[in-house]
Amino acid sequence: MFHIPLFPLHTVLFPGIALPLHIFESRYKKMIKKCLEEDKQFGVVLIRQGSEALGPLPEPHLIGCTARILDVHPIDEGRMNLTTIGEHRFQIKSISEELPYLVAQVELYPFDKNDHEALKTAANRITTKVIQYLHLLNEVEEVKIDEGSIPNNPISLASFAATLLQMPPDEKQILLESQSILDLLSATDKLYLRETAFLRAFIDQGQDKAQSRIIEN
Repeated sequence: MFHIPLFPLHTVLFPGIALPLHIFESRYKKMIKKCLEEDKQFGVVLIRQGSEALGPLPEPHLIGCTARILDVHPIDEGRMNLTTIGEHRFQIKSISEELPYLVAQVELYPFDKNDHEALKTAANRITTKVIQYLHLLNEVEEVKIDEGSIPNNPISLASFAATLLQMPPDEKQILLESQSILDLLSATDKLYLRETAFLRAFIDQGQDKAQSRIIEN
């Protein structure tokens, strides 16, 4: 077990995924300054109850992901923009509120190991759905992601696919808490069926409305 400062957000961070952050609150400026001085990671956790900023410390979910600071861009008044990347899942065992920010005693919570061939099969299946989903997203709103960005490695792919889904953080938290990478891929695969159907319906509805306007005019 080890202690780690927590950054509760309305965002779920997965291992291997980049997360840009804007630090402006006094308590988190102090936290990041200490992390930089000690070359220490912090933990990103989804807020269960409460708000991100300017209020009491929120209650977090118990499974989160460590974040390593890759780049710091200072702004005025001690504010800063960070580039971070998720590294390891962890589980909170206890939380202290003695400092202005939350500090937790945690232990790493690695995914269970899976058979390589089973992972490869699941990864191939979901890759096709991710490509379809990207094409649909670009019909709704241009996204700065192309097919070349999709990882080949099943572990990286699982995080990428889960992050890409445009759905509430609470649902992504369930994915983060998956027992294994295979479980994560399987659960995400099912969600892609749902979300792809939703996007197709949304696009079709927009086309129907456009055709109606043409007929009316």
